[in-house]
Amino acid sequence: MSLFLNSLKHYGHLEQMGMTVVNIGSRKLGTYDDYGMGEWGIFGENLTIYGFEADPVACEQANQSNQARIWQEQHFPLALGGVVGQQSLYVTKHPMCSSLYPPNEAYLARFAGLPPLVNLDRILEVETTTLDRFCQDYQVNHIDFLQIDIQGAELDVFKAAPEIFSQSILAIQTEVEFAPLYKGQPLFGDVDQFLNAQGFTLFHLGTVPVSRTNSPIPAGYGTPQTLWGEAFYLRDLLAEVNQPWQTPENFLKLACIADILGFSDYVLELLVYLTANYGSDPRYNCAWSIVHSLQQIPELAEQDIENLPALQSIKGFLGEFMIIGG
Repeated sequence: MSLFLNSLKHYGHLEQMGMTVVNIGSRKLGTYDDYGMGEWGIFGENLTIYGFEADPVACEQANQSNQARIWQEQHFPLALGGVVGQQSLYVTKHPMCSSLYPPNEAYLARFAGLPPLVNLDRILEVETTTLDRFCQDYQVNHIDFLQIDIQGAELDVFKAAPEIFSQSILAIQTEVEFAPLYKGQPLFGDVDQFLNAQGFTLFHLGTVPVSRTNSPIPAGYGTPQTLWGEAFYLRDLLAEVNQPWQTPENFLKLACIADILGFSDYVLELLVYLTANYGSDPRYNCAWSIVHSLQQIPELAEQDIENLPALQSIKGFLGEFMIIGG
């Protein structure tokens, strides 16, 4: 649940903000996959969503569900990878586990419940493209948030998109594997090293442990092996390595993204810095948004929030109550 977004919207800070989300592997398995219907929907008609799903049926279903919505959303029946050309798509027993890498069935057999999901069903030849090529073809010059879950091929997509990585992308949510579920796939260490080199910092890593096949040991006795997880990478805009990215627009956008992702303390740090350094422009004076958001926290509600040490640098921006454009 976001802490600052509603207040930022109330004070008009989101009015001129465009937000572009790219979802690679956009098969909708539940409402949690529907970005526009969740907290991203606060951007309304300024929200643009591009989805990619190799399964044309799932892609069409996603497009049909978008009718009569105020934001812009389009899903493309494309497989994104590391090259423009034809590649083999290894379709698994459960379509959500399909990959451009073949499943490692001998390894999967050692873990409970994985073979019925990840073992090979058939092989299809598909046309693949890169994120850079798509952006060139469709004149997409900016991506703010990138979510990707394509079963081991995530690093291939990253490496084949140097242009869009150099121009934009403030935060990434990516699936990572810690063990070779697919033959020849990159693992977490490879992804982490690459994204660190691009100026991203790991903020959170959720992991999935899986018990071994036919193990008689009940839950609670030891910890099963961690096989995969969900990693959240954000640019640390206060770090020297990201100095070219330090614009007021990026500080505000990243604060909004971080708030949706639940990194409230980082949001506060970004908004305080934004206000202290750019608050002479009303668009970036978020002082009242910060105060009113913090007042929603029961433990802080009775305190003199304006005098908290974290807010000392922006006390001078708390002048007259004002809503941008109002």
